[in-house]
Amino acid sequence: MSHYHNHVFFCTNQRPAGEGCCNNFGAQKMRDYVKDKVKALGLSTEAHRIRINSAGCMDRCDEGPVLVVYPEGVWYTYVDEHDLDEIIEEHLKNGRVVERLKI
Repeated sequence: MSHYHNHVFFCTNQRPAGEGCCNNFGAQKMRDYVKDKVKALGLSTEAHRIRINSAGCMDRCDEGPVLVVYPEGVWYTYVDEHDLDEIIEEHLKNGRVVERLKI
């Protein structure tokens, strides 16, 4: 059994100017938003064990910004906080993959 129920990795990589990368889409800000929201909802407690982390380049920049949820290994892209709220509510809280954001 994994230590975490879900482990979420956000690509927050920043490439040199002019090169495509997830952080060009505000990935660090979006990661911080999800981390704060998961904590506020009590999902990071021992009972729920959801962990939000930053990651370096995950080599999917052309589909970015991206995040991946383990242990399922489900990859998502997102545009804004609304998309992230849907991932939190549907996937992290209820265990249902958000098909419209899956890559």
